[in-house]
This record gives sequence, C-alpha cells and structure tokens, in this order.
Amino acid sequence: MDFDDNAILVQCLVNGEENAYKFLLNKFHRKLHAYALTLVNDHSMAQDIVQNVFLKTWKSRNKLNPEFSIQSFLYKSVYNEFINTYQQNKAMMLLQQKYIESIQNVVETTDDSSIERMLAIINKEIQNLPPKCQQVFILSKKEGLTNIEIAEHLDVSIKTVEAQISKAYKILKEKLKDKYSLMLFLLFSNPNKKLFDV
Repeated sequence: MDFDDNAILVQCLVNGEENAYKFLLNKFHRKLHAYALTLVNDHSMAQDIVQNVFLKTWKSRNKLNPEFSIQSFLYKSVYNEFINTYQQNKAMMLLQQKYIESIQNVVETTDDSSIERMLAIINKEIQNLPPKCQQVFILSKKEGLTNIEIAEHLDVSIKTVEAQISKAYKILKEKLKDKYSLMLFLLFSNPNKKLFDV
C-alpha cells in the first residue's frame, strides 16, 4: 500500500486502517511537534497539542476528504489546537498575525523533499557558526535550555548568552534568505522574543 499517496492514505484512514495511522504518526509527528513548539515555546505543551491533534484526527477520520492534503489539514489542526490552548491559558503570548501567516504559508506550500533539503542547508549553516555562538544556539534552540540554564552551564553571564543568540540569528539571516529564514523560524524561533522580522 502506497501511503505516500495522499488519496490512498486518507482513504485508508477513513476505513480505520491502523497501519495508515501509524504511518501518519511516523511521517508527521516530528514536524508537527517542531511547528507546535514555535507557537507555545514549551516542549511539554507542544507535545500535548500534537497528541491531541492525532487523537482527534483518528476519532473523526470518517470526515477526512481524500481530495485535500492531509499535511495541510494536520498543520491547520495544530494551529487550531494552539488557539484553543491559548484561550484556556490567557498567560500565553499570542504570536503576531504576520508571523503566523508567514509560517502557515511555508508549511502549506512546501513539499516534504523541499523541507528536508532546507533542513540540511540550515543545519549546515548552524555548523558553520563560530564555536561559542554555535554552542549557545544549539543549547537554546535545539536542546531547549533557558538563557539562565545556559549561563549557569557555561559559566557566563545571561547577557553573553543573549548576545551570542542574537549574533547567531544575525549570521543565519544573512546566510539563509527568504523561505530558508522562515524555515529557521519554524524550527528554532522563540515567539516571545522576536530577534528579527520575518
């Protein structure tokens, strides 16, 4: 069964085939979690959002339409789940509409192979960052440590950590143009601290 074919995958989900659901999880879980993380900046909350989306997708699978992209449906579902979560927790900061629309545009108009190619380019540029800059950026944006935790871990000031992260974004913005910069945000941006405009 070719689950890479959108129509086949969706029809199998509608039919309640568990193998199709497992394929869906394996294919999209990591990407959806990365997307949810840009919205809430909290690993646990992002995980909850993604799990809820998959559970709701399975429960309402008979309403899925094989003519529409399951990828777009999932990303929109994550965003809708984020809005629901935000409404339940007023302390969360809602991202600016321009930022949200830019991210939505990237994920809905970029196919999987292009996304993987962009990830490779982004990771290559991260590896080319100055050593200290790269170390702080990875601890912050890939490992999920707070600035305070990084400062304690590296025995430096919080201002130094903030400066290194800002420097990393500045370098990456210069190296990664247009859609790549948006993808960088999709993966690593802290929505509560916008370091440069998208």
